[in-house]
Amino acid sequence: MAKFKIHAKQKDSDTKFFFYDNMTSELTDESGNYVVRPSLPKKWNKAEITTPEAPLGKTNKVKTLKIQLGLSCNYSCVYCSQRFVPTADETSSKHVDKFVSNLDLWLEGEPETIEFWGGEPLVYIKTIKPLAEKLRKKYPKARFGMVTNGSLLNPELNEWLDRMGFGIGISHDGPGQTLRGPDPLEDPVQREGIADLFKRLSPKGRISFNAMINRENMDRAAIQSHLRKFLDSIGIRNFTIGEGGAIDPYDEGGLANIFQSRDEHLGYRRLTINQIRKNKNTHFSIVSSRMREYLTSITERRPASALSQKCGMDEIDTIAVDLRGNVITCQNVSAISTAPNGKQHMIGHVSQLDKVKLNTSTHWSARKECVDCPVLQTCKGACMFLKGDLWEAACYNAYSDHIPFFAAAIEKLTGFLPYYIENENLPEERRDIWGSKEDKVTVPTPRTIATQLNNFLTGEHHGH
Repeated sequence: MAKFKIHAKQKDSDTKFFFYDNMTSELTDESGNYVVRPSLPKKWNKAEITTPEAPLGKTNKVKTLKIQLGLSCNYSCVYCSQRFVPTADETSSKHVDKFVSNLDLWLEGEPETIEFWGGEPLVYIKTIKPLAEKLRKKYPKARFGMVTNGSLLNPELNEWLDRMGFGIGISHDGPGQTLRGPDPLEDPVQREGIADLFKRLSPKGRISFNAMINRENMDRAAIQSHLRKFLDSIGIRNFTIGEGGAIDPYDEGGLANIFQSRDEHLGYRRLTINQIRKNKNTHFSIVSSRMREYLTSITERRPASALSQKCGMDEIDTIAVDLRGNVITCQNVSAISTAPNGKQHMIGHVSQLDKVKLNTSTHWSARKECVDCPVLQTCKGACMFLKGDLWEAACYNAYSDHIPFFAAAIEKLTGFLPYYIENENLPEERRDIWGSKEDKVTVPTPRTIATQLNNFLTGEHHGH
């Protein structure tokens, strides 16, 4: 029997019922007929499952290599996942030669992607330059990637990034940028640095703005419009906005910036479904990718057993390391930080790769909330190392972030928009997707004064 009974309407028509199983991706009507004719059978590989009790390791045949350079940053985003992470002794250019020369001792073949991470990675430019040049010589086909706040870009550096083959994501939240700190687009020098890099990389499809959704910045159309004005001014017409999902609450700062109440959850859901239906947020890659993933999963009957975590850091061929060779849970932690389950985020060393164990993290299949969730196929378990109150908050926040896309995909397949999902294990606030006409609905406006980290820590942060 299907796990979820979906109540859906087409304008003012009578309700139709559909039945959906998140474990098999089957969507049927009241007569038990498939809404979409099954495609040709496809063989799905089972995702490997990691839990603290039975942790996965890492392979030496790495597809994605993430290099954590340190957590220093010249910005102070109030929702940054690294704000309260203890900082390990930082590495420098003197560690580069040993790191690169040791790669052949533990890494077999060429990674498909190499990512350079901070903090703000360009704070570490004196380390990145020799590191990237040596890695480019060693791995000529690897894709290089970096996410930066853009404040340190300049034409000379941009020429080097272009020549090295970097793909760049520039973090900017549009009208909600004040939660991150200063706006580089309002500084003439920084603005020119960003403009120059866009002109170099945009024709090659190697640059995007990356924006995050939070309680004060939930309007993707407004973010898109804000960034479009800048790009129009420099002659860039085609652009992509990366990231684009709701933040996870890794700490107190994250908790303060996720959806805070039922009326904010409803505000986000209603705003998002309206923008999806009216194509007002189409420059966000996440909009098309989530819709496509739901539609594909239903058409191809993707089983839940094929799903790894949303970040992919549970996969054995994706690894995060620092320049000392320490293997860490992900690029957003340090070798001396501790996971919520009490385990060290340093999960081993590349010199003993066979002993690396991801004992800090829990696969979605070990969480009851995920097993009983209709948006599992794209949510894939939120952050894999959260637990307790942080996990519960992340779960509810992620549900609201994903449910408009689930509903839009069902509407695209059937012509009927879901408004209620029956399941005995689903809390009522999740069953009732959009709420009633009587429900209070809130979309908070972005704050106008940037919040500085030192003020936030003393409780003197600015409100709206």
